[in-house]
Amino acid sequence: MQSGWSSIDELRRVQQARLVELANRSRVFVSHYSALSLPEFAPDEDPEKGIAKILSAFPVLEKAVYRDDPRSFIASDIPSKRLIRGRTGGTTGSALPLWYTPEALAEEYATVWRLRRQVGIDLYDPHFSFGGQILVPVKQSRPPFWRRNAWTGQILFSLYHMTERNLPAYIDAFHALPACYVQGYPSSFHLLGSAMIDAGRPLPVGKLKAVLTSSESLLAFQREVIEEAFASPIFDRYGTSEFAVSMTGCSFGRLHVDMEFGIVEVEVEEETADYVRGPLLVTGLANDATPFIRYRVGDVGTRSKRTCECGRPGENFLDVDGRIEDYVVTPDGRWVGRLDHIFKGQFDVVEAQVVQDSVEAIEVRVVPRTGFDSRAEALLVKEIRLRLGDEIRIDVRRVDVIQRENNGKYRAVKSVVGRNVE
Repeated sequence: MQSGWSSIDELRRVQQARLVELANRSRVFVSHYSALSLPEFAPDEDPEKGIAKILSAFPVLEKAVYRDDPRSFIASDIPSKRLIRGRTGGTTGSALPLWYTPEALAEEYATVWRLRRQVGIDLYDPHFSFGGQILVPVKQSRPPFWRRNAWTGQILFSLYHMTERNLPAYIDAFHALPACYVQGYPSSFHLLGSAMIDAGRPLPVGKLKAVLTSSESLLAFQREVIEEAFASPIFDRYGTSEFAVSMTGCSFGRLHVDMEFGIVEVEVEEETADYVRGPLLVTGLANDATPFIRYRVGDVGTRSKRTCECGRPGENFLDVDGRIEDYVVTPDGRWVGRLDHIFKGQFDVVEAQVVQDSVEAIEVRVVPRTGFDSRAEALLVKEIRLRLGDEIRIDVRRVDVIQRENNGKYRAVKSVVGRNVE
């Protein structure tokens, strides 16, 4: 926890030492990097220059390169019994397999808990969680729409029952049940927070110590509504399933790079005296099982050139533009956000997008790989039904390409009836 407040020079020395170790191991034990030659390196040289010199030996890693041969990134010196099989989020419909060790997972948890400790949260404090788990049957029409994990003091709420009719039950639960913080998706908190404000039932000041958001881009209008409804500050976090980057929020709304965990480069497209902005290249220093070095993660960030007012040293970002999605609205009135879970098992999908023009139906546009057959399509529809129910019509359309927005990215969910805008 203390290293997060080390000087920028000390943090870069940590990065440099870990990067040297990662680069040397990757060249010896990871077949994808075996042909690379590393530059001469003087341990006593300026760490910022040393880091840049080492990184320059590695070409930018595109997702398509990893997707085509993921096993060539597995380090051969780690016994297979120690490897944990995982996958990336399916936000774009393109889940990627990956492998990591218990130590990498523990180190990521350490970045999360460093933030929580800073705001006064202890390990077994009671809390509310909004994630993608299917907790209760979609057809269930009466509360409770949540389940309790007694071991950790956690109460998990369903994302898939948040209808106008059901939201008062969620509000009742938020007021009645014990919790000192909440964690989950900004879109879900914004939906609930808006209902609380409309009903004149925001939480009392002091009930919550913090609102911890992640997995989606936190938009300015969402922050305003959530902080008013929950009477608590938001501390956002940005991370990836690949263990390639971690940024944690502060009371001034900045995202601070957990520099011991990873290195973040910005491909500069815009620069002023105060910031640089552009696509992010990230290098994970914790996951030595499948190293991601100079990985184009697909998000755009704005890195500040100034120290944050909170006083924490190191690199900080004004924003990261990543996962911004609309809601899908079902015929029975549910607003469902964050649908990436339906694609997590779909390794034969290159990209996908959910498009909704009316509450009666959705169109799922899929860019298929060769293995995407009728069985895979049926499994995809089944996963959607588990979350959206049987009333909505689902049309799967195979396409050659997903049309991009003007900024070069595309929205995973585009809904005319559930537009996620102010």
